[in-house]
Amino acid sequence: MYDFEFYNPTRLLFGRSSLEQLDTLVPNDARVLLLYGGQSAKRNGTLAQVSQVLGKRICAEFGGISPNPDYHQLLQAVEQIRQQKLDFILAIGGGSIIDAGKFIAAAVPYQGEPWEILETDGRHIDQALPLGTVLTLPATGSEMNNCAVISNSTLGLKRSFRHPSVFPRFSVLAPQLSFSLPQPQVANGVVDAFVHVTEQYLTYPVDAKVQDRFAEGLLLTLIEEGPKALAEPENYRVRANIMFSATMALNGLIGAGVPQDWSTHKLGHELTVRHGLDHAVTLAILLPAMLRLRKTAKHAKLLQYAERVWQLSDGSEEQRIDAAIEQTRLFFESMGIKTHLSDYGIGHEAIAPLLENLERQGLTQLGEDGRVDLELSRQVFQASL
Repeated sequence: MYDFEFYNPTRLLFGRSSLEQLDTLVPNDARVLLLYGGQSAKRNGTLAQVSQVLGKRICAEFGGISPNPDYHQLLQAVEQIRQQKLDFILAIGGGSIIDAGKFIAAAVPYQGEPWEILETDGRHIDQALPLGTVLTLPATGSEMNNCAVISNSTLGLKRSFRHPSVFPRFSVLAPQLSFSLPQPQVANGVVDAFVHVTEQYLTYPVDAKVQDRFAEGLLLTLIEEGPKALAEPENYRVRANIMFSATMALNGLIGAGVPQDWSTHKLGHELTVRHGLDHAVTLAILLPAMLRLRKTAKHAKLLQYAERVWQLSDGSEEQRIDAAIEQTRLFFESMGIKTHLSDYGIGHEAIAPLLENLERQGLTQLGEDGRVDLELSRQVFQASL
């Protein structure tokens, strides 16, 4: 295990009654921007519940945040906060809304061009507005980390940044708020959380037994509960386990002291930018191909994954690894997500532009060992067709 420092100041409130505690979490004199996505927050009553708990506090709204929050749209929210002199952001939704909240929180007091925040990975952030979250779509873990991913539709880019000042002050996790989610969003959330874990787990051994066992427990939980969430949309216990798993998957704990990959995510971002595929869909397409092509580098952990997560003990090591990768793909399919680019009308002609965009951004040495170069990325895309 490598030396590490683990820091996470987010206060987590979990359970049926957690939403009621908002009144004690948001300062009485706060001027709050309620940030949300489409009309579902209004339609399912979540926005009304939040407003009721906040009582007489001054609240403004900014809705319509897209699933891949766009930089130019978020600048409108920044301007609204400045004009109305708001001083607290409450993000109501899933990872996209929370990521948007983090960027807005950092951009409001930023003195330069806000795009610099994303171009420099947040290195020049001095401060940010306080941010709280009410999670309705478990997936990204953004409710308990200091990272955000933002798209720029004009430039055709996705950029991420991190900074300690954008950790949410608190996150409310009330599993019943996820009951009304459409099935594709439920499936995306489970797959997204699953791949977050594998990006930190399927690398190479460093004798981090606690992190490994924790990661395996999260994977087993998602495998067990994911299909149930589709079949029983109002099963509170199922939704509670999925919600907590997604939060734990990317709050920094299982990644502390271990090598991390993230190449599947980087390649997936290009598919989202160029072809509009949901983020989790890109991960379901690319991860099996990435694992097959990196079997040698990941041999020890893939074998451990096969034995501990998929309980595969028969056959040679190679056969067990192949079977584990195939079981992973089939799990994604069982969640209703197709796992080939051709399923989405994307063919060979799409690969060259994807590689050009990777090269333009300098994403030519990805993975836990820096060996996912453009040629290997091409092979991954090719194998994903």
